[in-house]
Amino acid sequence: MNTSELLGLLARTLATLDADASVAARMCRACTTILGARAGSLTLATLAGEQITVTSTDAVAARVQDIQEVLGEGPGQRALEDDTIVSAPLGVAPGDDPFPVFSQLAGEAVGDGTWFGVPLRVDGQPVGVLGLVVGPGRGLARDAEEAQFLADAVGTAVLGEIDQVGWSARARVDQATGMVSAQLRVQPRDALAVLRAHAFGRGSTLEDVAEDVVARRLTFADEAGPVETRRNDD
Repeated sequence: MNTSELLGLLARTLATLDADASVAARMCRACTTILGARAGSLTLATLAGEQITVTSTDAVAARVQDIQEVLGEGPGQRALEDDTIVSAPLGVAPGDDPFPVFSQLAGEAVGDGTWFGVPLRVDGQPVGVLGLVVGPGRGLARDAEEAQFLADAVGTAVLGEIDQVGWSARARVDQATGMVSAQLRVQPRDALAVLRAHAFGRGSTLEDVAEDVVARRLTFADEAGPVETRRNDD
């Protein structure tokens, strides 16, 4: 299928979706449908090298993104860093799986299948990732070139409505990182690692932990001894 035909398919698919939804949500849903995926999500990169989830088609895709964000690594991060499509199994990972923890946790959370990360490019530069979950034993319904073309179209469209993207969740993470950095007297990168580890340990999301820190329900102290965490409302 040439690019004109692919754009036509994208336009027809968009026409069937809720016109009141955001451009990002509609583009994500359309690409998920065209590429034969079970669920999908869109992330954009921040200046700090992190990714913020802009939209997810359902709880399945949102959960996969949460797991990657808590771990601080995974196929989505690799797709952005290497500017190439990256896939990873969900469930029992093969011996050469570069993301065994992600594969296991995501499989336990959403079931078997495969996660694909397709970089979103604008002017040839990766700015985010289109994440797609497909069922067991399946691949994407389109080849890599067509999937990349669709992702690039999404990147351009989403950045066009950048002022409408909700950055409040990432702002809370950044604020919480700064607070933990001051509390523990460590670099922001280490503070973010502490937040991720805490989210992982309590089976929560990074945003939920950040919200607790910002609201001062959760504090981290280093008082001439082992680091302690405490909930102020306990």
